[in-house]
Amino acid sequence: MGRKRKIIKIDAYGQKKLFSCLFVSFALLLLLIVRIGFLQFVQGANLKETAVKNQLSSKTITPNRGTLYDSKGKALAVSAKVDTVSVNPSQVKYSDETEVNKEILAHAFSDIFKLDYSETLKKLNTKNSTFVIAEKVENDKITALQNWMKDNKIASGIEINDDIKRYYPYNNLASNLIGFTGAENSGLAGLESTLDDVLSGTPRKNLNIY
Repeated sequence: MGRKRKIIKIDAYGQKKLFSCLFVSFALLLLLIVRIGFLQFVQGANLKETAVKNQLSSKTITPNRGTLYDSKGKALAVSAKVDTVSVNPSQVKYSDETEVNKEILAHAFSDIFKLDYSETLKKLNTKNSTFVIAEKVENDKITALQNWMKDNKIASGIEINDDIKRYYPYNNLASNLIGFTGAENSGLAGLESTLDDVLSGTPRKNLNIY
C-alpha cells in the first residue's frame, strides 16, 4: 500500500499572511505596468527628444577671415584669435558660493584690461545681467585673468569666448586701398569690403555626438 500524503493545513493567520503577500505582489506589478505605460505612451516622445539633445550638440563655427596679400606674397591684412570677456556681476562667486565684492572685481578688471576703475565699478554696480567687459583681448591678458580667477578661486560669473581680431602688419600703409573691418569682422571699406564674400568664408556647423 502506498504511503498516505501528509496534508499541511494553513491556519487563519497563515492564510491571511499569504493573501497579504499576494496582494502586495499584484499591487507592485500593477504599479510597474502603469509606470511603464505612462513612460512609453505619455512621456515617450519628450523623453526621446531629450535623449537625442543630450547625445548631440551642434555649434556654428565662424571661419577666420582670409588673409590679404600683395603681388609679392606679403601679408597686408591677417586675422588672429583673440577673446571677448563677459561678466554677470551678481553671479561672480567664489568656489564656496559667496559673492565676490564689486570693488575687488573692478580692481582686477581695471588692472588686467587697463580700464578706468571708477567706470568699471559703476558698470558692475548698475548692470544686472551679463555684459561685455573687454573685447578683442589678446592671449597674455586672458592668461592673466585666468590666473587671477584660479588664485582667488573664482568659480562662476565670468565668461571667456572666442573672437577674431584683424591686424594690418604695415599699419596705415595703403590703408585707403586695403580698407578695414567692423566689429563683426565684416569688410567696411577698400578691398576688405570689395572682397568681403571671399574673405569672410562660409560658416559651418560642428556636430558633436556624446
